[in-house]
Amino acid sequence: MARSVLLGPDFVSRAAARRVTDPGEAWMLRQPRAVRESYVRQVLDRAGDEHARERWMLLQPDRVRESYVA
Repeated sequence: MARSVLLGPDFVSRAAARRVTDPGEAWMLRQPRAVRESYVRQVLDRAGDEHARERWMLLQPDRVRESYVA
């Protein structure tokens, strides 16, 4: 389900963002589709890689990392 929502159109992910309680999940769901797609490919599709999420975040452009911190 998460994969489908993340890869879905922006209006679907933004609607989902309004319903989740976790701030990190809401942040991801509000990101542009290209950012969500890269997360799916580089993190979700690499299940078992315990460092995939950290690596993904560190390789993101400044604007993406800064929006997460904010």
